[in-house]
Amino acid sequence: MSRTVQLNNVDHRDLRVDTGHGATLGDDVMWALTFPAEFRNVQAHYPIVFGKSAEGDFQPLALFGFTDRQNLFLDGDRWDATYIPLTIERQPFLIGRAADEMLMHIDLDHPRVGSTRGEALFLPHGGTSAFLEHASSVLNTIHQGVQATAPFVAALLQHDLLEPFVLDIRLDDGSDNRLSGYYTVNEDRLRQLDGDAFSALGRAGHLEAVYMMLASVVRFRDLIERVNRAGAAGR
Repeated sequence: MSRTVQLNNVDHRDLRVDTGHGATLGDDVMWALTFPAEFRNVQAHYPIVFGKSAEGDFQPLALFGFTDRQNLFLDGDRWDATYIPLTIERQPFLIGRAADEMLMHIDLDHPRVGSTRGEALFLPHGGTSAFLEHASSVLNTIHQGVQATAPFVAALLQHDLLEPFVLDIRLDDGSDNRLSGYYTVNEDRLRQLDGDAFSALGRAGHLEAVYMMLASVVRFRDLIERVNRAGAAGR
């Protein structure tokens, strides 16, 4: 459940946000939304795939695990990667709209939100803290980045470059596991594009994101190694 309200320095002057990491702070998630401008940073640690929203729209995801609520990058209260996707970093803040204006909102029921521990949102006399200014910048970056997702997906669909995939995994404990329900770029079809189509993708700025997605596939090996290490530690 969530209780999202527009943030203000009167009702929320004493709020603080815990910036640590851990399952109790909501980090026990299998994936996070990402966007093309973030792919270069994301692919250094996480596989990037497409999932489908409840409305059936394709959306790029950074994968942290293979099963629901499995985050293989969580090590107690530490996130074991040098880059954390911005849609994780922005928690518990969201963008809301009033008429044509974008406004900062906060989920008061998010486990990071409290009044005794963490970063203050407002200064004693009502001004915004440096932490809140940074959070606002993160939200703005996400908003701008997400705007580029729809044309990116449309271009991939136009050239029939998306395909479902299944990843079958045998772990060190002998168990067989399968990841399915996600989509990736068909590399063979990408190679077969004619010059005009390929140039159009380049001019639109989509090719870099495509190649970052393809490069991120090697990160599945890291996820599998993390599962194996976790299994070995539990035995």
